[in-house]
Amino acid sequence: MPEKTIFKKIIDKEIPAEIVYEDDHCLAFKDSNAQAPVHLLLIPKKEIRSLAEIEQEDQQLLGHLLLIINKLAREFGLSDGFRTVANTGKDGGQTVDHLHFHLLGQRPLDWPPG
Repeated sequence: MPEKTIFKKIIDKEIPAEIVYEDDHCLAFKDSNAQAPVHLLLIPKKEIRSLAEIEQEDQQLLGHLLLIINKLAREFGLSDGFRTVANTGKDGGQTVDHLHFHLLGQRPLDWPPG
């Protein structure tokens, strides 16, 4: 059995996180290494390594995640805009092998991000 990722440990409540949203399908929490005044991570409870490994059966879950991102953006006052990022793979900057979306806002976000 592979070792649990830090995100799976958060889902299983084995390590603490500042959870701001949870339902049967996903969990959102504040990033401990925030890169903006609002920096949340949204993770599915289903263990999917990355966007590169999604399947047709994940379509409804992914739509749900995007709706939750929109809900959280409204709740955290990101009316001036926000950035949503899903790093994928080593060269894409992914450091945890569990699909996750970053939601960043409340400051100007330059492009390209670097």
